[in-house]
This record gives sequence, C-alpha cells and structure tokens, in this order.
Amino acid sequence: MRIYGDINSGNCLKVKYTSDFLELDYEWIDVDIMQGESRTPEFLRINPQGQVPVIQIEDGRCLAQSNAIIRYLAQGTALLPEDPYLQAKVDECLFWEQYSHEPYIAVCRFHMLYMGKSREAWESWRVERGERALDDMENHLTGRRWLAGDTFTIADITLLAYTRVAHEGALI
Repeated sequence: MRIYGDINSGNCLKVKYTSDFLELDYEWIDVDIMQGESRTPEFLRINPQGQVPVIQIEDGRCLAQSNAIIRYLAQGTALLPEDPYLQAKVDECLFWEQYSHEPYIAVCRFHMLYMGKSREAWESWRVERGERALDDMENHLTGRRWLAGDTFTIADITLLAYTRVAHEGALI
C-alpha cells in the first residue's frame, strides 16, 4: 500500500497512526501541499480532488478522505468494534470530528502557523467553535478513557490528530 500525504496534516497523520498501530506495510509518499504538489497532473490522476491523504491499495485502486481510509483499514481489527451500535458510535465521532472539530481547530492552526496571521486577524467565531469542540471532548471523556466504547478505536485516533496541536492555533 502507498500512502500519499503531508506529514504536517492531521488528516494525513490519522492514516499514518492507524497504519502504524495495525503494523501495516506501506510506503509513505510525501506530498507537500504548501508547494502545490497535490495539484500536479500526476497527483490529480491519483485523486482528482487534489487532496491528501490518499491510499493506493495493492490492486491499484485509490481511496481518499482520512476517515473513510482509516475506517477501511480498521475493518476486522480491534480498532473498529464488531458490534453495529459501537461501530455507529465510532462513526458518530468520525462525523463529529469532520463537522464540529477539524474545521475550527485545524483551520485556526493553519491560519496562525502557516499563514502567519496575528491574533488580531483571528476569526473569533472560528476560535469560539474550536474552544467549544475541545470543551465538548473534555466533557465527553469525563469518567471514561475512550471516546466510543470501552476500548481504543479509530475514534480516538481521529480526534487525536488535531487536538494534540490545538495550541498551535492558540486554542487551549
């Protein structure tokens, strides 16, 4: 398997963390999105949306979108429970991460770290939603160790990727 990704991207790290945890054999192919490497004709043949991460499995097929990829990789492993209800709880976390967490925490980080925006240039609504997402996670984890069920799953991996660097977007 090949993983095309930018090591600075939390979405790409979700795929790397999942693959490493499962001890999968893969080749990491760096794609520097800040240098436009995800917009080259060669890359667009792999993913016409020009986004990372993308995996290319052994038969040549490609799969994009970090949470779809980690869900695919986790099938039949301890990272994705067999119980349909617990799978839905994992999915609940994956969808929440993409809708209520990543658009605020990752974007605040990108604005500060990569675009060099000052605090005065912050989008206050985005910061407020990022802080709310972090508070929601903390409240959800009160009295429990894992996000979905009683074991470590891809739900925990998906929310680790950007939460661990929230401070780089001046959140926390």
